[in-house]
Amino acid sequence: MRMNSELTDRQKTLLLLVVRDYIETALPVGSMHLVDHYHLDMSSATIRNELATLTDLGFLRQPHTSAGRIPSEEGYRYFVRHMMHLAELPEEVQNTISHQFHQSRANVEQWMTLTASVLAYQSQAVSLVTAPHAQRAQFKHVELISTQGRQVLMVLVKQGGEVSQQVLTLAETVPQELLSRAANRLNMDLQGRTVEEMNSNSFHHEALENDIFNLITQEMRRADERVSGTLYYDGLNNVLSETEFNGPDDARKALRLFDEQSSLQDLLSRTVLNSGLGSVQVLIGGEGKWEELGQFSMVLARYGVIGSLTGMLGVLGPMRMSYSKTIPTVRYVANLLTDLVNETLFEF
Repeated sequence: MRMNSELTDRQKTLLLLVVRDYIETALPVGSMHLVDHYHLDMSSATIRNELATLTDLGFLRQPHTSAGRIPSEEGYRYFVRHMMHLAELPEEVQNTISHQFHQSRANVEQWMTLTASVLAYQSQAVSLVTAPHAQRAQFKHVELISTQGRQVLMVLVKQGGEVSQQVLTLAETVPQELLSRAANRLNMDLQGRTVEEMNSNSFHHEALENDIFNLITQEMRRADERVSGTLYYDGLNNVLSETEFNGPDDARKALRLFDEQSSLQDLLSRTVLNSGLGSVQVLIGGEGKWEELGQFSMVLARYGVIGSLTGMLGVLGPMRMSYSKTIPTVRYVANLLTDLVNETLFEF
C-alpha cells in the first residue's frame, strides 16, 4: 500500500466525498452518484477507475460486486486525520452548551450527568464521561447517618468531589449525636490527608472513631487503585437505532460493552491517560487492540488539572459517525470542563 501522502489530489477528493456521503446515507457510493450529486468535472469511468484504485489501496471496500464503495477503517482514519483540525463547533452551539453548564450548580455529579446528556444529544451516539479523579485520593469529610437499628450510612467525600457511600452495621445502636461527634473529630484530624499521611500519624481515637477510621483508609486505598472516577453514560438507544445494529446479534454486541463497566472504564482512561488536556483521540474499529470495539469508533478527550484531578469524556458510536460534528463537540466540552474544574477546584 502506498503512503497516504502519495494519493493524488483527485483520489483524496474522491475518498473524502465517499466517506462523507456514506456517513450521511449509510448507502454504498457509486461513480454515477458522485458525478450527479457533486457535479464533478470527471467522467463516470474515470471516477470508477479511481474508486477501484482506492479499493486496492485499502481505503474503500465493495460489499457486493455490483454495489458502490464504502469506507474501510483506513478510509475513515484518513478522513479523520484530514478534517480533525478543520472542524469547528458553531458559535451558537457553543453558547448553548456553555449556558447549560453555567446554569448548573458546582456539583460533580450534576456536571457529569449534564455532560453525558449534552454529548449524547449533540452526537446522537453514546456519551461516556468519568468523574474527575485524583492520582492520590485526599480526604475531605465524612458523614455518619443513622438509618435503622445498628445500621449507619457512611458518606465519604474526597477532595475533588468524588463521593462513596457504604452501609455499616455496628456492634450496637449508636445515637445520631454520637455519630456526628465522631464524624466531626475525624474531619478535623484527617482534612486534606492521603491514606499514607493518615497511617503515618498517631491519632488517638475512641473505639467508634477508630472503626470508622479503618473503613475510611480502606476506601481511600481502593480509590488510589482505581484508574478513573465513576463512569456516566447516556444515549445507548442512539446507537441501537443505527442501521449497523438492526440485527439482534449486533445489538447484543453493542450492549455487551456496557455489561462490564469497570473494563470499559479502564480501557477509556488508559487510552487518554497520557494525553494532553483537550487533545482529541479517535479510535476506529478498536485499532486492532480491542475486539469488542470492532464495529465502533470512539472520540475521546481528557479534562481537568494535570497532577491533581483529571477525567475523560467522549462519544462511542458506529464507524459511520459524524466526525465533523462529534470531534469539535468533544473538544469543546472537554475544554469547558477543564475551565470549570480549575475555577472550583478548591470548593469541592
